[in-house]
Amino acid sequence: MSKKIITDELITSELEKQGYLEFHDMDENKAWELLQAHYNCEVDDQWRNKHYDFYCYEETTADGYTIYVATDNTDSICVSEDIHYYENDLSDEIEVAIKDGCTMYVDDLDAHYFMEAVEQAYSDMLDKLREEMEEQLINKGYEREADITTEATA
Repeated sequence: MSKKIITDELITSELEKQGYLEFHDMDENKAWELLQAHYNCEVDDQWRNKHYDFYCYEETTADGYTIYVATDNTDSICVSEDIHYYENDLSDEIEVAIKDGCTMYVDDLDAHYFMEAVEQAYSDMLDKLREEMEEQLINKGYEREADITTEATA
């Protein structure tokens, strides 16, 4: 009897059947929809009269410098934690907000820091889904290639 072996190609094929492709192979809007469904998060780029769990927006100082605010409370902004002079750390904060299932206000959804956060969160989600798919295949009688090699040498 031939054994059913789990391969990376098999896992990828099974995930593709469910609509999960590599980030660079799919439309960014579709990737965002999958992230929203998986993490139960939302994003808005229009300031509405409602509470968000996370806010990320650009401000200008009195003397004309651009700064970025990333906070969970706009009524109590902590300068040392919530204000960023550079935008390169914003993607990490947005990624955490995505994974925490936050409702978010992000003033520029086309900004590279937002797209980086989406790409990284999607990549992490896909890694987790790969692990889950491997477990599902094992439960269906498939074996890992390493397990078969170990059995053959024993």
